[in-house]
Amino acid sequence: MSEHTLETFLSTLGLDEEPMGIFFTDEEPSEGFSPKPNELPTREKEIENKINWPELFGSFSCVIGNIWRARKKQSVAYFSSEQFGCAGGAFWLGFLNPQTETIINYVSTGSPNLGDCERYCDSPDALRKIFEYVDPQPVIKKYCVIKPVSQFAENETPELVTFFARPESLSGLHQLAVFVTNDPEVVASPWGAACGSLVAWPRHYASKGQKRAVLGGWDPSARKFFKTDELSFTVPFSMFSDMVSRYNESFLTTKTWQTVQKKIERSNKVWSSK
Repeated sequence: MSEHTLETFLSTLGLDEEPMGIFFTDEEPSEGFSPKPNELPTREKEIENKINWPELFGSFSCVIGNIWRARKKQSVAYFSSEQFGCAGGAFWLGFLNPQTETIINYVSTGSPNLGDCERYCDSPDALRKIFEYVDPQPVIKKYCVIKPVSQFAENETPELVTFFARPESLSGLHQLAVFVTNDPEVVASPWGAACGSLVAWPRHYASKGQKRAVLGGWDPSARKFFKTDELSFTVPFSMFSDMVSRYNESFLTTKTWQTVQKKIERSNKVWSSK
C-alpha cells in the first residue's frame, strides 16, 4: 500500500500515530529497544532450583515498556529467548512454555519468596488452566520484532498489526473489522498480559483457523505504558490490508462518522492540553 493511502486511512480514523507491525525473523535489528540479555527461566531450571529469582525480577524490563519507547521514537522494539525482559513476557511472546510455578503463584495469589503478588487470578490452579488454554504458539525464528508498518522492507511482511487508540477511533476500527469480515464476533477481548493481547492471543486464534481482532491493554501492570484512555487493537495482516483497501466503501464515508470525527477532534484538544 502507498504511504498516502495509509495516511488517509489513519486520518479518517482520527489516528495521528501509525500502527506497529509484528513479525518474526532470525535477523537481529541493527537498532531499537530491547531488554538486556538474561537466562530464560524455564520450568526445568525451576525444578532444579537454578533460577535466581531476585536477580531476574531486579532486571525486569516490560515488553510494553520497550514498545512504548519504540512508539515515541518511531523506532523498533525486539525480543528473543535471551532478551525477553520478564518471565511473563517470555511466555506471552512464545519464547517460554510452560510457565514456571513461581510466576503462576506470583500472578495469582502469592509466592512466599517474592513478596506482594499481583492477584490477577483467584488461584494458581485456575491460572494454570488459563495458561494451558492459551498455549502461546512457539516462536520458530530467533526474534520477535515490532516496528511502524511504514518501516517494513519490501521483503518483510508483518504477521500482525497493532493500533494504539482511544475509544472514538477504536469504534471505527471495531466496526471496520466487522465490515471486512462479516463476522459479528470478530473482535475478541480475552484476559491476559498487555503483550499477550499483541502476540499470544491473535496467534492463538489463528492457530485454530479463526481470524480475530484482539482488543487489549487492560492489564493494570502495563497501563503506565499506554496513553490515558488508550487501548490496543491487534489484527492479522490480511485483515489490516482489507481494512485499508476497503474503508472507503464503509461507514467511514458517512455523515455518521463525520460526527464521530468531531468528537475525536474534541478529545485530541483535551489531551493535547494535558
